[in-house]
Amino acid sequence: MLVKDIMKREVCTISPMASIKDALKVMKEKDVKALIVDKQHPHDAYGIITYTSILKAVYAEEGDIELLNVYDIAVKPAISISGEVDIKYAARMMVNFNIKRVLVIENNQLQGIISMTDIIESLFREIGE
Repeated sequence: MLVKDIMKREVCTISPMASIKDALKVMKEKDVKALIVDKQHPHDAYGIITYTSILKAVYAEEGDIELLNVYDIAVKPAISISGEVDIKYAARMMVNFNIKRVLVIENNQLQGIISMTDIIESLFREIGE
């Protein structure tokens, strides 16, 4: 099975200049645990902001995140993979880099996102057949 077969195509994005509070609002509204940070220009890289990165910022700033933007705490460039590879390689990347999500990129354009949960759910479907 390929990454493109199970990836989520609808992803939530946010501007790198948005505040952390704005990011939290979007995450709550969309019921997601991660946001893709938009590129600032065509040759830029995508980033990612997660609950974990927000919690690290809260801890580092001793709770005062008023002046922080998404850009300040996002992981950039986000780790990415092609949609044309087998999901076992996405799983291997997640294990090797200790991450839960990988962006799916083709020609420096965002195509989707794949998570550990997506891979596990595909395995459940496979064994249920």
